[in-house]
Amino acid sequence: MRKIDALLEEYGLSHQNQTNKFIHWICVPSIFFSIVGLIYAIPSESLHDFAPFLEDFANWATLALAVVLIYYVSLSPPLALGMFFFSAMCLALANFISLEFPGKLWLISLVIFAIAWVFQFWGHKIEGKKPSFLKDIQFLLIGPAWLMHFIYKKIGIAY
Repeated sequence: MRKIDALLEEYGLSHQNQTNKFIHWICVPSIFFSIVGLIYAIPSESLHDFAPFLEDFANWATLALAVVLIYYVSLSPPLALGMFFFSAMCLALANFISLEFPGKLWLISLVIFAIAWVFQFWGHKIEGKKPSFLKDIQFLLIGPAWLMHFIYKKIGIAY
């Protein structure tokens, strides 16, 4: 069995309840975005000092997502491609919010983060099982891939 299959299967064991699954479809992408937003809100001047060639298009969120996407590629290149597109949407939304509401991205992201985690833990209370990441931290990244694999299955793309 491939590592990605084992991880998705193990993650799925604590996500059987339909209400918990529904909550995850909303909250996992929300948490992913909120983390991107929080990191995006970090001033990037020090990054530009470190790597001036990145000045025109990079920030800390872009750098963090590059590392995350390398992890996804190591598990499944097709899933990594889907996560790349989702990550790009998160970056675009963070950029939009930072332009439309200057200085408020961190606050908006923090509120989304807090509310989404409250619902996540409520979903696991309904499920009667602890969140997977309490066993292994890598499951924080498997959650979004778990959702993406359902999208791939639905449209007939092998992952």
